[in-house]
Amino acid sequence: MTRIDRADKKFKGTVLVAGATGRTGRWVVRRLQAHGIDYRLFVRTGSKAIEYFGPECTDRLVSGSIENQAELETATSGCSAVISAIGAYVTDPDAPPPSTIDRDGMSTFAKIARSNGVRRFIQVTSLAVTRPEHPMNNYGEVLSMKLQGENAIRSIYSRTGYSYTILRPGGLQDGEPFRHDLRFGTGDILTGVIDRSDLAEAAVVSLWHPKASNMTFELIRGEKKVCSSFEHYFEQLP
Repeated sequence: MTRIDRADKKFKGTVLVAGATGRTGRWVVRRLQAHGIDYRLFVRTGSKAIEYFGPECTDRLVSGSIENQAELETATSGCSAVISAIGAYVTDPDAPPPSTIDRDGMSTFAKIARSNGVRRFIQVTSLAVTRPEHPMNNYGEVLSMKLQGENAIRSIYSRTGYSYTILRPGGLQDGEPFRHDLRFGTGDILTGVIDRSDLAEAAVVSLWHPKASNMTFELIRGEKKVCSSFEHYFEQLP
């Protein structure tokens, strides 16, 4: 894991990682650790968190779901920011549908987070959320539900003293961070893929980078290129 001098930490406060045991969420935790940023884990299954992060994570752990308002209250209390990698499992017929998770759940999550004093809300969604004809919408209109969840976050967090960032990644791949050039864009016109590790790093940098504040943007990987920081990629944003 690429480490960063803790003396250079640019964000102070506790970050709630929602969906921390998912493949992207686990990378978010690793990148927060690399930056020396305090975090809390919000997961459906505590045993999975202990499996992935070890028994030492117990003090950071809150089990629950975004369908339960009381659990959201507990999870967000005392946190300064949220990085959410939560999304509906559209291929599981027994899982809650996208309307419950990506639309209604995210709206409730953002409302409760703001009421609990969480100042920054960072949400991972997807490319193509503005394209209703996309084949992924055959699965419970998942992209349209993500867009409605985005709209709720933007509305709730567009107030003085609060801010949001919505990241729309390309197709998710597995790989180590800092191995590719990144392309950022707006308008939902990019196509491509990105490593989960790089998406996680971009989400963490969004905590403090001024160009990320109140911004919705797409991100994909470009050519192979070893680098040590993603901060300069944010200059691609308007």
